[in-house]
Amino acid sequence: MTKFDYLIVDIGSTYTKQRLFKNKQLVASVQSPTTIEDVQMGIDQGDKEIKASLGMQEYEVESVLASSSAAGGLKMVAMGYMSRVTAKAAKEVAMNSGAKILEIISHEDPPEYRIQIIKETDPDIVLLAGGTDFGDETSLVENAELLARCDTKAVVVIAGNIMAQKKAEQILQGANISCVRAANIMPTIHQLKVEEARDIIHKEFIKQITKARGLSALKNKITNEKIVPTPGAVLMATELLAKGTYEKEGLGEVIIVDLGGATTDVHSVIPRLSELKDEEIGLIISNEKQISHRTVEGNLGLRVSALGVLETVNPKAILKKRGLDLDNNLDLFIGYCQHLDEKPMHLPKNQVEYEFDTLLAETAVEVALKRHAGYISTNYDPITGITPGMPVGRDLRNVETLIAVGGIFAHRSKEEGERIIRNALKERGVSLLPKDPKILIDANYLLYTGGIISQVDEEYAFDVLINQFKNNRG
Repeated sequence: MTKFDYLIVDIGSTYTKQRLFKNKQLVASVQSPTTIEDVQMGIDQGDKEIKASLGMQEYEVESVLASSSAAGGLKMVAMGYMSRVTAKAAKEVAMNSGAKILEIISHEDPPEYRIQIIKETDPDIVLLAGGTDFGDETSLVENAELLARCDTKAVVVIAGNIMAQKKAEQILQGANISCVRAANIMPTIHQLKVEEARDIIHKEFIKQITKARGLSALKNKITNEKIVPTPGAVLMATELLAKGTYEKEGLGEVIIVDLGGATTDVHSVIPRLSELKDEEIGLIISNEKQISHRTVEGNLGLRVSALGVLETVNPKAILKKRGLDLDNNLDLFIGYCQHLDEKPMHLPKNQVEYEFDTLLAETAVEVALKRHAGYISTNYDPITGITPGMPVGRDLRNVETLIAVGGIFAHRSKEEGERIIRNALKERGVSLLPKDPKILIDANYLLYTGGIISQVDEEYAFDVLINQFKNNRG
């Protein structure tokens, strides 16, 4: 019996995808509808399709690995000292960990308000931050005391000043609140160190999703005892492509644009930022100089968020920009987006609807990229020292590779996918967008698989991704 290297299973809210690999090559690729009531049904259907595509009754796999986004994110509330700092740190912790931030509360909020928020939101996770190491201790302890009064069932991740963590832990344990200590997510005003806190939240995410019927069986089947949040797998793949491995050089600066029906995610990895000194990095609250950065536009998408695109950019401007006549197209365009909001599984039935999908894609990508990137200042700010012409925020001008992910790119020709990205980048304005990147299309939805496999074998994962994109570079 033929033995394959990896079977990667991704449980999404809509589709369950399975990818089979041997000798670093994709040998089978299937997807089937996810049945939330029993996700094993989608897995079993995919298994049948793989066997049919291989012409085999049975097959063996060395490693079965998995990711999921089907259960939704853990509800998280972040508590800290200063709201801007806590918000910044919390977003970095939540990024790809399986958590969704409901509220940011700080030492600046009245105590009773903080208690009210915890009781009303009923979070799964409370990220308890505050104070750089050997700095302020009062906020962490005070917030622990307030949590003790809330009778919360949340798991509290204590990730603030290391000198105050033990006392906070004792307070929470005394109130029978589950808690775990992690490295301070902001040990200095220049640094974010979120990996340990993110890993803890990821483990809680796994506990939640395996409660879904069928996923517990999948957990028993996989060989590394992990189910990775799908966005986290995409980020890991992006980092691997950018940085390379011990033996092989990466692509350098990379951007991923993941355009879906509900959201548009942008990941960027800039390896050279690891060489910056603290004074070059600047304050955490005002810089975007982490090596890896992700933004999510929750109201920009091609289906359930199509109206969000129109709320962000006037539909007249969208049509005019593409040279389409307003009299004949405006009402049709708005009506089409309203229909997508009601029927998100709709596929374009004619050339007009096909063109409208293209307009939505170009607009969503353009807005998402410009929000992710920094800009050239046009004003003078005596407080921050910013002057006209100064770059502010994340500088993507030297990014050489942009990879497009999503159904519209997978189901259209490579040339059409590239054209969508080129049009989105055409009017850069003051945005620090890539000047002339190579555009690659993840036509087989393989990016996330590289991230998952990298947790077991980086070299294998890197080669899988390079094999995917090497004939797709131009």
